[in-house]
Amino acid sequence: MLIGEYTHSIDGKNRLSMPSKFRKEMGKNVVLTPGLDGCLFVFTAKQWEHISGKLSQGSFLQSDSRSFNRFMFGGAVEAEIDSIGRVLVPDFLKDRAGLGEKVIIIGVQDRVEIWNEDAWKEYKKMVEKQADSLAEKLGSFGSVL
Repeated sequence: MLIGEYTHSIDGKNRLSMPSKFRKEMGKNVVLTPGLDGCLFVFTAKQWEHISGKLSQGSFLQSDSRSFNRFMFGGAVEAEIDSIGRVLVPDFLKDRAGLGEKVIIIGVQDRVEIWNEDAWKEYKKMVEKQADSLAEKLGSFGSVL
């Protein structure tokens, strides 16, 4: 399971060192995509197959399905984690997420998210203020907890 929060740097060649805990679980090949809420998503190859299969089940006749698939698939890149644990973040994804030299890498169970440091701090503050009400809403959906 991918969990935890880490601060790392992107070097001058757009390489980002993945946390060693994540590298062990993710393997050598990953897929980077535009994420939601302003971050990037990083999926294992296996998880990407699962996600892309689910997305492909949507009808291309529905505008929302076409748009979201374009967003996810059009911005996705296959990447390899090199021998010292770095992954190359393409310029267009780096720009889309507003990534600077320092980034926050978080594990979210089945994926990794890469955030602009300041954007993550703001988002985290907002969610922390709403945690009780979010838990209440999720509980009303019959969540396991």
